Amino acid sequence: MSSETRTASPAIEPLFLDRWSPRAFDGSALSQTDLDLLFEAARWAPSAFNYQPWRFLYAHRDTPLWDEFLAVLLPFNQSWVRNASVLVFVLSDQHMDKGDGSAPKSNHSHSFDAGAAWATLALQATRLGLHSHGMTGVDFDAARATLGVPNRFRFEAAVAIGRQADKSILPEALQAREVPTDRKPLDDFRFEGRFPA
Repeated sequence: MSSETRTASPAIEPLFLDRWSPRAFDGSALSQTDLDLLFEAARWAPSAFNYQPWRFLYAHRDTPLWDEFLAVLLPFNQSWVRNASVLVFVLSDQHMDKGDGSAPKSNHSHSFDAGAAWATLALQATRLGLHSHGMTGVDFDAARATLGVPNRFRFEAAVAIGRQADKSILPEALQAREVPTDRKPLDDFRFEGRFPA
């Protein structure tokens, strides 16, 4: 699927239309070099005070870490993520260190900034001919314990990354959903002035 199957009005960069979130992955290996290109794209996302609060924990398929990462997903997501090449957890630092030894202060935009980093990662994946699928179907308490994540970091989401496979590998109920989706019209979410009554 590509931008040829979706349209935007007004027209935008086709990369945004090419990015979508399939569940059918082919299980092929993804090189660390290619994965690092995705993380490099995320590195350049904007953030408040350039604090860059995002953190990415990842595991490649067919490595000792893979089963630990997969096990903290909810069973529905485990069923299709098992064929991805890499599984990533996106975290954000809820606090900001001032650099002067004083107590850290609350970081209001930590989730917003981590979302920007995830978006740039997803777009870079698309540019490389890969796909990424973000999800929150995660046992976050188990993930925190398993991966040793300090409480100051918020789990934002998990992301499956890989090459798309034919939808026939999915259960029949998911095959019909394996298409790029449309979006709400602009008038549903942008308003000049006050919030609509």
